[in-house]
Amino acid sequence: MTTPYYQDDLVTLYHGDSLELTEWTAADVLVTDPPYGVRYQSGSMTRATRTLLATVAGDEDTTARDAALAEWGAKPAMIFGGWRQPRPEGTRHLLIWHKAAAKPGYRTSAWFPAHEEIYVLGDGWAGKPHQSVYTTTQAQDGAQGLVAQTGHPTPKPVPLMEALISSCPPGVIADPFAGSGATLIAARNLGREVIGVELEERYCEGIARRLSQQAFDFSALEPITPDVRSSGWPRHDDETGLFKEWTP
Repeated sequence: MTTPYYQDDLVTLYHGDSLELTEWTAADVLVTDPPYGVRYQSGSMTRATRTLLATVAGDEDTTARDAALAEWGAKPAMIFGGWRQPRPEGTRHLLIWHKAAAKPGYRTSAWFPAHEEIYVLGDGWAGKPHQSVYTTTQAQDGAQGLVAQTGHPTPKPVPLMEALISSCPPGVIADPFAGSGATLIAARNLGREVIGVELEERYCEGIARRLSQQAFDFSALEPITPDVRSSGWPRHDDETGLFKEWTP
């Protein structure tokens, strides 16, 4: 049995290749952001030069994604992806993550990407019906952006992951491409057991640090009422379609 890199009452994180480790396959619901074949590169740019800062391992194609799904089987799954590659076989619903704070950078095309796709597979999805577009307002880049805060090139906002997990069937969550750890943090915030696997140790360190530093607020497990709004629990504003924090 593999020794966990990090473990608490709800979270178990392994350092290694999710296509070689099997512990995560025992979970009930897959929620993950795998390499999906966009050859992602982040870097600082000027008009004349581009300095490479980070890439995503295995992002040359969808091999890692498809192998993980084959290992997972027919159980419920939520998978992030992009339009440049075919959707996973068996996709039942398409959700959109709209990044309202996205900026164009230096581009020559008429449009710049401000969304990612999320594929829903399997049965058992629950919760209050929600529009298929999830909008977040926190920037990815910049001094206050998620990249700078997490040290990961493609982090996901924790409130977004909480919203997605809230519609998941019961049981243990699995994230075999844990990345910045947003799925693990969100699952723990919701009182869900979660198993994560991350290939790169530097990102395991970041996940463990975030989980250790974050106080686990059990009041967040209770229904949202005026009495618990001060906990900072994210809410969805039905009028604007944005995720916000409660304010007293």
